[in-house]
Amino acid sequence: MQAEDMEVPIINNLNDNGDRQRPKGKDVFKDQQKESESSMESPNLEFEYGDSDMLTAELSELYSYTEEPEFALNRDYFEEDFRSHARGRRWTELTVDEQRAYVMRLLDALEVTDRDKRLKVARAILYLAQGVFDECDTEVDVLHWSRHNIFVLYDMGIFTALLELLSMEIDNSQACSSAVRKPAISLAESTELRVLLSIMYLMVETIRVQTEDDRPEWRAARETFKNELGSPLYNGEPFALLLFTMVTKFCSMNAPHFPMKKVLLLLWKTVLFTLGGFEELQQMKVGARERLSLPPLPEDSIKVVRAMRAASPPASAMELIEQQQQQKRGRRSRRPLVKQDSLDTYNERDPFKNDDARDEEDDPEDTDSGIEGEVDPLDRDVIIQLPPPPPPLRPPTERVNFPKGLPWAPKVREKDIEHFLETSRNKFIGFTLGNDTETLVGLPRPIHESVKTLKQHKYVSVSEIQMRREEELLQCPLSLGEEEVEETPAEILYVGMLPNLSQYVIALLKLLLAAAPTSKAKTDSINILADVLPEEMPITVLQSMKLGIDVNRHKEIIVKAISALLLLLLKHLKLNHIYQFEIVSQHLVFANCIPLILKFFNQNIMSYISAKNSICVLDFPHCVVHEMPELTAESLEAGDNNQFCWRNLFSCINLLRILNKLTKWKHSRTMMLVVFKSAPILKRALKVKQAMMQLYVLKLLKIQTKYLGRQWRKSNMKTMSAIYQKVRHRLNDDWAYGNDIDARPWDFQAEECALRESIEKFNSRRYDKNKNGDFAPVDNCLQSVLGQRVELPEDFHYSYEMWLEREVFSQPIQWEGLLQNP
Repeated sequence: MQAEDMEVPIINNLNDNGDRQRPKGKDVFKDQQKESESSMESPNLEFEYGDSDMLTAELSELYSYTEEPEFALNRDYFEEDFRSHARGRRWTELTVDEQRAYVMRLLDALEVTDRDKRLKVARAILYLAQGVFDECDTEVDVLHWSRHNIFVLYDMGIFTALLELLSMEIDNSQACSSAVRKPAISLAESTELRVLLSIMYLMVETIRVQTEDDRPEWRAARETFKNELGSPLYNGEPFALLLFTMVTKFCSMNAPHFPMKKVLLLLWKTVLFTLGGFEELQQMKVGARERLSLPPLPEDSIKVVRAMRAASPPASAMELIEQQQQQKRGRRSRRPLVKQDSLDTYNERDPFKNDDARDEEDDPEDTDSGIEGEVDPLDRDVIIQLPPPPPPLRPPTERVNFPKGLPWAPKVREKDIEHFLETSRNKFIGFTLGNDTETLVGLPRPIHESVKTLKQHKYVSVSEIQMRREEELLQCPLSLGEEEVEETPAEILYVGMLPNLSQYVIALLKLLLAAAPTSKAKTDSINILADVLPEEMPITVLQSMKLGIDVNRHKEIIVKAISALLLLLLKHLKLNHIYQFEIVSQHLVFANCIPLILKFFNQNIMSYISAKNSICVLDFPHCVVHEMPELTAESLEAGDNNQFCWRNLFSCINLLRILNKLTKWKHSRTMMLVVFKSAPILKRALKVKQAMMQLYVLKLLKIQTKYLGRQWRKSNMKTMSAIYQKVRHRLNDDWAYGNDIDARPWDFQAEECALRESIEKFNSRRYDKNKNGDFAPVDNCLQSVLGQRVELPEDFHYSYEMWLEREVFSQPIQWEGLLQNP
């Protein structure tokens, strides 16, 4: 993918430091005023991050609002067939054995050659998977019968039959060629695929989610299904690979009718089910450290993040401009305009806190406003003491007791200790001892204490052990022998993805770009709306509003699925082997993932997170149980009553986590963040008062702080303070001052090439079938060579005599030549 195709965000009103210049004109002033007011009023978001949303929300997002009439169609086809079988009885009245017998009958009917009949049977199966909603009175009943029916369907082997039908539909060249020729593609072109994918998604998602009242046979079926999906049982490859193939086929414009939202949701849930969610990943990480005899993790990161409290956003440019104007008119206020909860969570213990408005933090968007002339607390030649506790800003009953100390235990890498000792030895002794971290002879006592403290917090990651092991295997391939590779689900998936990995990554990023709200429509861009646009376009204003909400919701769900899928892949591959993670990361970076994510955040992120692109009365299972009220333009505009949109906040956090994964410990990629002027974009994202999102924004700001210049740091002291209080410390990391910049030139190509070389060595050593050809042992024993069994073709004995004549008897053999010395 070319760089220009990804539409790198161009930020026009930035100065050389990446700071936003002061806006001009009344209209801009008013816009900023609105934005500033919204930021002042932004409440804390009661959001709990997890693998996925509630089951009802995840099921409802499978269907577009345009597909609503198809619920009744599924019911009608089921009842038409079931009536002749059950003789007046309802599905919920049958015994389990009778239900299984009927499912077996449907399974046989799926084998017919008539495409229309097959579709009717598939719709009947889909109605069962949807919970025979016509026989239910409440949403709880629908979910109960859906779960019961899905385990019956799985037990009868429906999933394998559906997989064969799905493979047939993917290879249906006639459908593909007719879709390519059509100028406008609608729901009608993907009917069969949508029905099959919907049943499979319902099965995967329902079986994946465990409940307390699951029967023992259901728990056993869940484990079996999980192993089947993760193993190469389907055509010699995991099920996820078939879905990846659908994604690449769609993005290459060879199958524009594929319902991409359903494919991506199913792919995400399949990977989540087979590899495991974030809680399982944490347990696997603990297990991996135990096997490698590494000390346990200092804390459970999931619990730490959940316990964090959100902080108030920094003052915006608008607030600072108003403040400055008041000062010019001689009306200095002792308090800032914002209710200053401050970005500093532990404000009681902040030594740099000052109630005077003159010492309030400057926004990077207003560095030239004159406030920069104030004295920075760090520059004062006085001993700073803790100020007396400020008067309570709210009643004592509302006060929150914060834990003492910082939330994260500090970490130190082995190479940090080596670097510290090398510097100390050069300074005090005049020579170095290489990688020796034990010898402290000749160094003063404070250095001894420092080394002791560093070693107390030394953290060795699983990745470091894997890289060290890889170096040993490359250096001593014969003495160390073959490496035993555990066949984990992540390993099986990586082996399957490896030949076409770059295509998969580029296809996912193309879809992410097409679904991003900041993307402009292009004639040559991918059409991701094939499974949401109706056959007949809307006529009335109400229909247009409904379709507009449906399209926006459709794009949000695609972003959610892709962001969650990429994050899962990166985290699981990193634990499985660091070089598997690195190759996926490198493909993402080369496909312009970093500017793409920054482009995504270069919008009014508060409005994106609070977007109301949903119509509650049309969501499944509500729409199939309750009477449909009359929709009006006012009810559509009002949307739901939720404080925020769960999927959009989930997507934002996932994208920030992906960006952190790509840039961590990568100097050249960190410089990309600086070059693309990400600081103002990221700082605007701090307006979202959600602790987890703020944490990952602050991490991204921390790694580039040293390159943003002293003026930026001086005018963003509150952000610096928040980084100090929320982000993990590396004891000798000079992140806030940038004293080692001159020693580290930005050589993007050299760094990435060295990494690529290591990755290729790893892949060729572990996965190349012709590996170690030069070191393969040669058999010199005549008897053992002649005694080997040689595989001959079946018809060889018919032409054996001719072969002897041609290859042996008719060939002159110079026996004397064998006796002569060479």
